Amino acid sequence: MSSIGIRLQEVKARLASACIAAGRGVDSVTLLAVSKTQGPDAVREAAAAGQRAFGENYVQEALDKMAALRDLPLQWHLIGPLQSNKTRVVAEAFDWVHSVDRLKIAQRLADQRPAHLPPLQLCLQVNVSGEHSKSGVAPAEVPALAAAVAALPASRVHLRGLMAIPAPADTVAVQRLPHRALRELATALAEQGLHLDTLSMGMSDDLEAAVLEGSTMVRVGTAIFGRREA
Repeated sequence: MSSIGIRLQEVKARLASACIAAGRGVDSVTLLAVSKTQGPDAVREAAAAGQRAFGENYVQEALDKMAALRDLPLQWHLIGPLQSNKTRVVAEAFDWVHSVDRLKIAQRLADQRPAHLPPLQLCLQVNVSGEHSKSGVAPAEVPALAAAVAALPASRVHLRGLMAIPAPADTVAVQRLPHRALRELATALAEQGLHLDTLSMGMSDDLEAAVLEGSTMVRVGTAIFGRREA
């Protein structure tokens, strides 16, 4: 098994342990391998070890990888910021978009999703830590945005949940706080009749905290592919 395959199995074991510690089923959390800046060969290695879902930050880089790996049955998730001028190619090529933070973006994705494809799965990115350097909608604005996105044509887009990239923290106890805030926000939406099934939260350094707070999808790059060169 390749080094990527070995690290992938280590991450899966770590994720299973986190699920058990949280009193959850080991299959209750999806592992999304973040392959940004990794070449097609690295993705192919991970795929050979059983990984199918991959997260990309940069649209053109992802499209190039998709072309090189079209022979593999992979699922592609956009997890980086999305500009209006890139929505058409994203609507045509991706399976998920985690970084919706404006109604305009969601509307364009709905309008541009080809009719022959399944609905594009969407998450709203929430700036739970209030960082000026991070994308995402403010928590107070989520209910209105979620209601508007959920009302878009279901044959083209499907609002699945919320995503966040919290500020780094050194302890599990502190790491849990923003993840808890995102979970509570999803609970509040459910109380208003909007039932979402996805909490995209948790990365290489804080996946245990995220799983404890209800994450259903963790986005792991470094722990699978190794440190990226500057």
